[in-house]
Amino acid sequence: MSSISALNSLLSSSSSIDLSSILEAALGASSPGLDVTAAVNSAITAAEAPEQAWQNQEAILQNQTAALNQLQTDTTNLDNDMQALNSLTGPLSARSVSSSNSNVVTASAASASATGNHVVVVNSLAATASWTSATFAGSSTALPAGSFTITNGSGTADTITTDGTETLSDVVNQINSAGLGLTASVVTDANGSRIAVAANSSGSASNFGISGSSGFGFTQAVTGANASLTVDGIGISSATNTVTGAVPGLTLNLLSASPGTQVSLAVAPDTSQASDAINQFVSDYNTAVSALNAQFAFSSSTGSEGPLSGDTTVINLQNDLLSVLDYTYTPSAGSTTMPNLSSMGISVNNDGTLSVDSSALQSALDNNFSDVQSFFQGSALNGFANMLDQQLTSFIAPGDGAFTVDLQSMGTQNTNLQDDISNFQTNYIQPLQAQLQSEYSQAEILLQQLPAQMKQISAELGQNSSSGG
Repeated sequence: MSSISALNSLLSSSSSIDLSSILEAALGASSPGLDVTAAVNSAITAAEAPEQAWQNQEAILQNQTAALNQLQTDTTNLDNDMQALNSLTGPLSARSVSSSNSNVVTASAASASATGNHVVVVNSLAATASWTSATFAGSSTALPAGSFTITNGSGTADTITTDGTETLSDVVNQINSAGLGLTASVVTDANGSRIAVAANSSGSASNFGISGSSGFGFTQAVTGANASLTVDGIGISSATNTVTGAVPGLTLNLLSASPGTQVSLAVAPDTSQASDAINQFVSDYNTAVSALNAQFAFSSSTGSEGPLSGDTTVINLQNDLLSVLDYTYTPSAGSTTMPNLSSMGISVNNDGTLSVDSSALQSALDNNFSDVQSFFQGSALNGFANMLDQQLTSFIAPGDGAFTVDLQSMGTQNTNLQDDISNFQTNYIQPLQAQLQSEYSQAEILLQQLPAQMKQISAELGQNSSSGG
């Protein structure tokens, strides 16, 4: 049957045909049209479903990497504490010096200096040579014509000459440019202005003289002299009031002369620095252990444990940190009062973190410092600090440490996922998007042409109906 015959049959079987109803039933609207962009985006979103799994894996890797980097930082901080406690120049080797008369002399000691007492008597302080001129009206006052000669402690001389036009400031500049190891300046007070000249260093060797200065009125204010003192009965002469070499590792600071006064200097371990270092170790240990514990704690908000709960490196680190708490120091000879952490007031909490009994720790440092030091450093830097340092190094070593290897593996996995996503987009999604864009655009064109076609059909139906009537 031809299409015209079919239409005639349709018309003869129905009194009326509503083409708008037919269009609405077929397209969901009484007028044709297609949102090409929305249709393409909907199809592409469905096609990109495999990417979601890769992106989820990327997010997991990023969380794991961030958590592992933080653990690496925490572990590095703890290892730095161990290295400091195991160092011959670290806090356990620091020394404090107390003075029986800090108004006369104080002192400081280098790391690992021998402990003990020393007696110091300060007979006189080192002095810095200085001269002053006569007083003039002001710094811009012209000086009389004339000259004077300055001779420094090594015998080098320079003659300063004026022609009656130079001011005090001009003369000061000449002295400072002479290279004699002296510093000149203009001093101004209620009486007027004058030139002051001082040696750049104290001691008798830096004493200097000024001669031929009748027109300038120079007089010596201070004669350069060495400090005179005795240390443990031995006479010492020093060009400065900071004395080194009198006692190995000790620096004396002479503050005032007090002939006949014996000042006792006591060199002892610096328990303050030692206490700070041990407390820092405990703090950093607790930070690392708490971060590890968080990886294995179930979160009700996420419904899971931490991102590294199944990571072998993290599990091994947690086991190692807990196992070191069982360390016991046994000296090769004799005995010790500090065989373990608990003996110095450091106890283990239920969650594996540590607590410090400050009083017990201070007592251990005050009364058994050498035993505390031996616990951490052993007999040859082979004690607790070295043991933990070696364990932590296996994790944080930049070349082959467990953290390094783990992070490299995560980086490779993340790169592979990014490549998979990029390749999927390039080789599948982008061609598909272009294809769909073309197909839906063509469909849109056809739909836009449909009203005209239906109008033509309506006209044909109308004509056949009339001829058939």
